[in-house]
Amino acid sequence: MQSIPEEPSTYRWPAEWEPMDCIWLSWPHNEQTWPGRFQHVPATFTRFVRNVAEVLPVRLLVPQPHVSTAQHWLANVANVQFVPCATNDCWIRDYGPTFVQRLDNGNVVGVDWRYNAWGGKYPPWDDDARAAKTICESAQVERLPSPLTLEGGALETDGNGRLLTTLSCLVTETRNPGWSQIDIARELHRCLGVTEIAWLDDGGLEGDDTDGHIDQIARFVDPLNIVVAVSNDPHDSSYEALEHNYRQLRVWGRQTEPQVAVHRLPIPPARFIDGQRVPESYCNFLFLGDQRVLVPQFRCLETDRVALSILRQRLPQTEIVGVDAAELVWGLGAFHCASQQQPQPPRDLPRIVGLE
Repeated sequence: MQSIPEEPSTYRWPAEWEPMDCIWLSWPHNEQTWPGRFQHVPATFTRFVRNVAEVLPVRLLVPQPHVSTAQHWLANVANVQFVPCATNDCWIRDYGPTFVQRLDNGNVVGVDWRYNAWGGKYPPWDDDARAAKTICESAQVERLPSPLTLEGGALETDGNGRLLTTLSCLVTETRNPGWSQIDIARELHRCLGVTEIAWLDDGGLEGDDTDGHIDQIARFVDPLNIVVAVSNDPHDSSYEALEHNYRQLRVWGRQTEPQVAVHRLPIPPARFIDGQRVPESYCNFLFLGDQRVLVPQFRCLETDRVALSILRQRLPQTEIVGVDAAELVWGLGAFHCASQQQPQPPRDLPRIVGLE
């Protein structure tokens, strides 16, 4: 646990169950992301878009060469606005802006982190790196550039200043050479208003190419409860790392104020496509404000049902909807990875000392 004794930040990063204006998505078109199975992706993604658009407006990035394809697939889906924008891939969580609220005037602001495709793994990424600017312009919100290189999937908040993340995604020479852990913490405080960070220090799920994004490992479901990906199979190659994450968060949950309860969310048995494990985690769910949660389903009946049951117990007032992600996850991501929420401006501005 790391506390950050700093002057108050101008910004607050809302939790994902707070009121939202819209959900940003990005039309999938890179066939290399789903080698040999891209033909299944448009239908899968269309089903995803429909489940979002039933609840919230969708703003969809679509490169010009793919507009007609997207129009064909989404012809019968209402509440979707196309936004012309060149992209390299569909994982908008990682290259889109992190939307925060200004505490002095209530405006929504988009934090534009530097982006280099998960530590330089998948060139080219230049179109994705420019997309946050386009999104902020389209949304007509202020853009806050940051010199920090990170992906949105590496960050998780309770909306009250607490942040979960992993050392392997931020304190690394492939993303932030020359940055110390405290330097990174201060920049996160400046841009997001976070005041406490829980850093996990072990690996994530085997097959995950992000170096351990937190949205595959642990998620807040409310300010006092976290679900954590674990394996029920001691022979699973991810078992020990996931158990270590679980233990770390249990310790942190008892130390932080107010305390946080930590709940196990078992992953499916390991599944391989063309010899490569796909990183299937139910933690990659997507809040649509407080109205609906979309939970990836991986065609493993037992664990799919258990995941839905656990989340329904934790969120009894929210509609929990299972949506098939067995094809999407071959691209090494699921619904949270493929989305970015834009919150509504706050109704009431808290009094922040130093900003009067």
